[in-house]
Amino acid sequence: MKHKGLKAACAAVASLAMLAVVPGVASAAEGKQVQDLAVHGGAQRIAGVYGNAKTAKNVIYFLGDGMGDSEITVARDYLHGANGSFDGLDKIGQPNLNPGVETGTGQYTTFSLGNSSNDSLMAKDKAGNLAGNTKAGVVTPVTDSSASGSGWSTGTKTYNNAVDVDIYGNPQLNLIELAKAKGLATGNVTTAEIQDATPAVLESHSTERACYGPQGKWDGKTDTNKDGKLDASDGNQAKNCLADQLKVNGGIGSISEQLLDTRADVTIGGGSKYFNQLDENGKTLWQQAADRGFQTVQSGDVNGFKNLSYKDDAPVLALLGDGNLPTQFKATPALAQKETEARGAIQCEANPDWLGAQGASLADMTSKAIDLLQANPKSSNGFFLQVEGASIDKQDHAANACGQIGETDDLDKAISAALKKVDLSDTLVIVTADHAHTSQIVGEPPAYALSTILKSPVDGATIVVSYGTATAVDPDAENPEVGYNDGGMEHTGTQLRIAASGPGASRVDGLTDQTDAFYTMAHALGLAADTADQNKLSDGAKLEYDAASGSVKATGFNGDAVLSYQLKGADGKVKDASVSDTPVSGIRVQTAATTTFALNGAKKGDVVTVKGNQSGKSVDLTIDADGPAGYVNVYRVYNPANGDHMVTADRGEAKSLVKNGWRSEGTAFRTVPEGTEGAVVVERFYNAQINDHVFTTSDAEISALRDAGWKDEGVAFYAPADGTQTVHRLYDTVNNHHLFTSSEDEYNALKGAAGWNDEGTAFAVNAA
Repeated sequence: MKHKGLKAACAAVASLAMLAVVPGVASAAEGKQVQDLAVHGGAQRIAGVYGNAKTAKNVIYFLGDGMGDSEITVARDYLHGANGSFDGLDKIGQPNLNPGVETGTGQYTTFSLGNSSNDSLMAKDKAGNLAGNTKAGVVTPVTDSSASGSGWSTGTKTYNNAVDVDIYGNPQLNLIELAKAKGLATGNVTTAEIQDATPAVLESHSTERACYGPQGKWDGKTDTNKDGKLDASDGNQAKNCLADQLKVNGGIGSISEQLLDTRADVTIGGGSKYFNQLDENGKTLWQQAADRGFQTVQSGDVNGFKNLSYKDDAPVLALLGDGNLPTQFKATPALAQKETEARGAIQCEANPDWLGAQGASLADMTSKAIDLLQANPKSSNGFFLQVEGASIDKQDHAANACGQIGETDDLDKAISAALKKVDLSDTLVIVTADHAHTSQIVGEPPAYALSTILKSPVDGATIVVSYGTATAVDPDAENPEVGYNDGGMEHTGTQLRIAASGPGASRVDGLTDQTDAFYTMAHALGLAADTADQNKLSDGAKLEYDAASGSVKATGFNGDAVLSYQLKGADGKVKDASVSDTPVSGIRVQTAATTTFALNGAKKGDVVTVKGNQSGKSVDLTIDADGPAGYVNVYRVYNPANGDHMVTADRGEAKSLVKNGWRSEGTAFRTVPEGTEGAVVVERFYNAQINDHVFTTSDAEISALRDAGWKDEGVAFYAPADGTQTVHRLYDTVNNHHLFTSSEDEYNALKGAAGWNDEGTAFAVNAA
């Protein structure tokens, strides 16, 4: 028998060998390794295969976050019956429902290249500083929404938590940037916070998806540290952001700030509260948006949303909720087996807080977005619109069956609304998801998972929906009055349905990868998809100099997301330069618009060189007139271990202190360079016994401090003789610390606080 088994095995091997050489017979292919998958387009399954795929004028990309096959089936079975169908969701890609229209239906893979930034060169420590990783990327079967979103929006695989940067931290151009470069109108719509992963991949480049604003995920209204004032120190930027990415540290900025830089024509969603955060000039992001010409609608203003209309060069920023927008149905938390059986079959109830009841459903937002885009003259070239049904995922995480069903229904109606406004002969509509999720339809409540029993109002079927991917036990799941509320159900890694109708739709047929969707849409719209073509978008880059403001105006860097610059004097020495510590350091490009930045102390004959960090395009400009006088930024840092506040004009020192646990408080004020006429020397002293720094211009105090044993740390900086802003000196008598501030708000808050003494004016400076 052993010999017969061996012969059979040999025969099987021989048969397989013959299959490998027989024309037309498919054979397995081994997957690529990380270094090959990580390059732009490296994970495509159908690279370069376009066949007879036609081009489209417009593309609308509908994404149900977490909407795997199971989530679609659960919602369809409950809302329309097991033999029913969705009006919009099931129409896309269905040949018999799209006569004369190109269609396609397939599946795509969604793996990522790391579980977090810890699997990249952009890993950070608890203080927000680079951790020093030297190895990047690991094949990760289960993606999150930011890595998957980066894949379909840029064509590049990356790590979970990354937003449009690769595993090395390099920004990758996304579909809205590329569409703007071609002169198309652009839109971004979601039921989530607009800073959430899916919308973020069309408006920003971030090493951490949680870097919502310059102060991370702070709401801009909570005095977190209980110091009696609202400022950057109340934020949680160290937890949520890589410090180098923040604008106060010379970076390209947070997701919300970059949203304003990207300047899509239409942006609708939630996340209003994060625009209460403060930019590097102390303005709220809402103020900045208004100053930059946006039409703004803030949380709760549904009438303001309804009344929006197209206005020339006034993009729409409508954020209708402080956080994620309310769901259509009330929550139905899953329970353990015994408790869900006792509860029995239930039906979904309407949520009175759902904005759809007021005329702001996802369908309403989609209709408004299309109306605004079609009214925009740029739409004569076409438009790109992304629409996300975000809370299918969020309710799946919460094991909330009715929640995810209502959100799937909302997306279905949004698709139907769009189909009434566009012509599929020139508009490609794609419907898909970003990752699979936890819910499953099962025969009866399982013992080793949570579940909810539903009764369809259409065909009366009993539908058991189970949830079993949480990594921790929630005892509330055994309490029928509470139910599961940990929100910890995990994504799954299965491939996903993708369907399309319109020009180029057939390219989604068969098995593709998420990154192939980027190429499908880019090809349909005629966008620059490959790296070489993207680099060419910056070939026409130009520079202008405005002597009055000392600013450079850069245009035509459409193949770039980030710029860097150097200003050299006649002697060839660098006088000023952008920060270039990381790939997310530098100047954020205003795509298809003018990117403006100020030079420090430019003189006639100096040469400024501006480089596109993605394209490599470099442009030189000789300064033809003196600009404003030069300045020196002074940074303030805080040591939470001992309460010491210190200011320094040495950016390297500030950065080193932050790496060693100090907290950056941004640019405090500006002074003047050494040698400036009339400049006043400011000396720095340190008392190691009480961990206190003092800055003074008084010769008498300098002598007294030396005599008292304080360490003279030399010249701190030079104060202008005619400074326009007072630096106040205050003393904390409880903790024996001095604080120097040019903020009148901070000064007024502290001088009247218990234990603080006002020691008068320290010196005068210029505003930061």
